[in-house]
Parts: sequence; C-alpha cells; structure tokens
Amino acid sequence: MARENKTGKLDETIVKINRCTNVTKGGKSMSFSALAVVGDKNGKVGYGFGKARDVPNAVGKSLKDANKSLVSIPIVKGTIPHEVWGCFKSARVYLKPAAPGTGIKAGGSARSVLVAAGITDILTKSYGTRNALNVVKATVEGLRLLKTRQDIEQLRGVKIT
Repeated sequence: MARENKTGKLDETIVKINRCTNVTKGGKSMSFSALAVVGDKNGKVGYGFGKARDVPNAVGKSLKDANKSLVSIPIVKGTIPHEVWGCFKSARVYLKPAAPGTGIKAGGSARSVLVAAGITDILTKSYGTRNALNVVKATVEGLRLLKTRQDIEQLRGVKIT
C-alpha cells in the first residue's frame, strides 16, 4: 500500500540491479536483485531490496518493500536541521546542512535517497564501503536520527534560545 503525496503517488527510483549466477550440476541458474528508493519529496523516504529470477519481479518486490519502510524526516528550508553521521556495517555517511542554492553534493546511492526525501541543499561524504545497499541504509539511518529544535525543546522541557 503506497502512501500518497500532493501529486497522488510516490516517486520511485531503482538504484541498482545486480545479476547473480549460481553454477549447479544442471547448468547455470541466473537470478536478479534490485535496490529501490521511494519518496514523496516532502519528508518521507523508504528503501527496499528484492530478489527474483527475472528483473521485473525483483523490481516489483523491491518497490513493495520500499513502500513498507517509509520514514518521516524533518526538512528545514530545503536542508537538514543539523549535521549527522549515518552508519550501517562498514558504510558511514556524513550529512551536513548547506546554504540555499548549494544543491545536492552526494554520490549516486546517497543522492537517490536525498532526492526522494525532498532535500534540495546538502553536503555529504561517504566513508568505508561503496556497496550501494549499505550506503542507502546508512543514509536513511542518518536521516532517521535528525531532530528539529522543537523536538529537542519538547524532549527536554525547556526553551532553547
């Protein structure tokens, strides 16, 4: 079940399609895996991973998985509220807010997540592995850790000046 944005549907991006071959006694058995990112470009983003014997089924499974894993992130004036590190296994992604007009300075996997989320200005740097799945997971984890000033004020019970 896909949640809808103002235009009526989520934007879907296929980040990577991988072909796997398994050699057995009867010959070669091929399968495919797909990594997808979905978002409403208004603060909701999710990712999914699917495997199947052919590409369309793998893509369909990954999109279904991505729709289930949607998370909300805070966006302040087109960027993130503060800098944050996102980590997953050996992938580490540094996310830093940027001034208006900077654009999205990010690699391919992280860029697809940020575009789907609706962030327009951000600086990123990826450290460690370049595995697309782990970089996407680290980016989403970093975005999930973001909190706005109002969230912190409510959590602490004091007014931040």
